[in-house]
Amino acid sequence: MKIEIRRAELSDLDAIWRLNRDELGYDYSLEETREKLSLLLGRESDRIFVAVLDGVVAGYVHVCDYDVIYAPHMKNIMGIAVASTHRRGGIGRALLAAAEAWGKETGAAGIRLVSGMTRTGAHAFYRACGYTGDKQQLNLKKMWK
Repeated sequence: MKIEIRRAELSDLDAIWRLNRDELGYDYSLEETREKLSLLLGRESDRIFVAVLDGVVAGYVHVCDYDVIYAPHMKNIMGIAVASTHRRGGIGRALLAAAEAWGKETGAAGIRLVSGMTRTGAHAFYRACGYTGDKQQLNLKKMWK
């Protein structure tokens, strides 16, 4: 099967929403996802790429600018998901390659991602794709809505 990687469109909403819900476990409404996707698709600082197999979106990656005072400009993978029925077929690698290519095209020094401690299978995949690191962090947040 040939994997097509392209920039996401608003028409990919349902597929991206399902991937978030089914593969990543995020219970975020379809309407909120539509609003957020529409916003992100219009930003130059963000790119969302989808992987299409036989006309069906089977995965996506969301990448954005990452700038801090203590490191060079990088890209940050905000989310990556591949349908469980299509894993181990090169989709994840192709999505990472698209994210990395955008980073190189825009002068980024590298790319980073954060992955939950329990996602050990994903960690092995990222390491196999050349990602390194052993820093452990606690992810805290304070919600007011």
